[in-house]
Amino acid sequence: MKKTRKLLIAAGLLASAAASQAAGTLIYCSESSPSGFDPAQYLSGADFDASAETVFNRLVEFERGSTKVIPGLAESWTISPDNKVYTFKLRRGVKFHSNESFTPARDFNADDVLFTFQRMLDKNHPFRKAYPTEFPYFTDMGLDGNISKVEKLDPQTVRFTLKNVDAAFIQNLAMSFASIQSAEYAGQLLKSGKPSDLNQKPIGTGPFVFKRYQKDAQIRYAGNKQYWKPADVKLDNLVFAIVTDPSVRAQKLKKGECQVTVYPRPADLPSIKADPKINVISKPGFNLGYVAYNVKKPQLAKLEVRQALDMAINKDAILSAVYQGAGQKADNALPPTQWSYNKAIKSSAYDPAKAKALLAKAGYPSGFEMTLWAMPVQRPYNPNAKLMAEMMQADYAKIGVKAKIVTYEWGEYMKRAMKGEHDAILIGWTGDNGDPDNWMNNLYGCDSVSGSNYSKWCYKPFDDLVQKAKVTTNVAERSKLYAKAQEILKSQVPITPIAHSTINQPVRKNVESFKVSPFGLNAFYGVGVK
Repeated sequence: MKKTRKLLIAAGLLASAAASQAAGTLIYCSESSPSGFDPAQYLSGADFDASAETVFNRLVEFERGSTKVIPGLAESWTISPDNKVYTFKLRRGVKFHSNESFTPARDFNADDVLFTFQRMLDKNHPFRKAYPTEFPYFTDMGLDGNISKVEKLDPQTVRFTLKNVDAAFIQNLAMSFASIQSAEYAGQLLKSGKPSDLNQKPIGTGPFVFKRYQKDAQIRYAGNKQYWKPADVKLDNLVFAIVTDPSVRAQKLKKGECQVTVYPRPADLPSIKADPKINVISKPGFNLGYVAYNVKKPQLAKLEVRQALDMAINKDAILSAVYQGAGQKADNALPPTQWSYNKAIKSSAYDPAKAKALLAKAGYPSGFEMTLWAMPVQRPYNPNAKLMAEMMQADYAKIGVKAKIVTYEWGEYMKRAMKGEHDAILIGWTGDNGDPDNWMNNLYGCDSVSGSNYSKWCYKPFDDLVQKAKVTTNVAERSKLYAKAQEILKSQVPITPIAHSTINQPVRKNVESFKVSPFGLNAFYGVGVK
């Protein structure tokens, strides 16, 4: 039965591919199933691509292919002189989607903004009590503690009041987690006892309407004919074909069975580039692949142990074997293209003998055992986590550390990692808003210990600098604070930066106006097929 179902799905995708020119259908070969369709619940680009970039809008948004913030569901906004009060004028005439059980009775208004943010702010919110969930990005950024109130001034005006200045607040609201939900739809789900459908049958205002999802197979969307920005809807149908094997994705792209694919293996790039029907867009990656050490674990709580593991890794060998020319060695905990990057920080030298001496000093002359988690999927910052883990396992063995490689399905991997079940973990990040806070606070700050701070590292001297930078509006002063924070982070070794990968985005030449996101997302509004 399973084999028959897979054949039917494959046949369906082939049929869609053959009809793509006539029907305005674009097929995107994605790498993994989303964990769900409520962007506020997740941290992964695969989840955001399947929801925030298709079904939803935000009050403000990033211009496609850029870090520039432009109006979204808010036509305009004003900021008070003390930088703590933000007032948004909302766009009129915006329609929410419909599905088999919901037809909106009104247009988007302030009630939807209030529902979206009060659900994240208030743990006793009726919807949150009926459908218990966490909002890791919102809390990682400290927004749950810094947003004092969200008010409806009239149906088309909302006001956010902050307790403290947040220099990146507008950029934060353009991020995927801030996607606006329908309060009316949520109310109907609550009344019918099906609140979890918010995450399985999404309703938004975005350029594509969610139709159906088959786990590990495909997601189907239809172009939103009522979209408030009609020029952005050039496709009748959008299909996410979920293909975990990168070599299979490359073959499907060459055969025209998908028009856009994601994360080609470095080894596949020459043949893809040689295909006359495919363009490969290459850009420096705004990303970092790294290994995080869980400081809550007894051995890894010791600085000398983390220093030893750090200098035991042969980064040059990993760059050669894993990235194959499509990456650069990472010295620091954020990419060189991020303003405030501290150029003075350099990687520790590869030195197994010194690493072994540090372990002995820490009380482990014979080494110890630990787990090393490896991602089951390709990410922009790591083309082959399995191979990287195997190479690190061999490096650690040279200093007496026995690393057991562990992996899980991607959604499970992320969920368990946020809980801190790992010892050391291969993970990474692609910047989401162009601000240093998105790296320094989200990945290494005390606010995010229960979320994307996979080291579970909360160090007050570092955190004080990061929090001070967050409330400082002068860019030069912020840069000085972040530069000092980077020095502290380097000295305490909660992570080992491995590499920044080059982004290679293959697109068939019949695709029009596709733009590579600096944030590693894949958006298809404004995209057409010839």
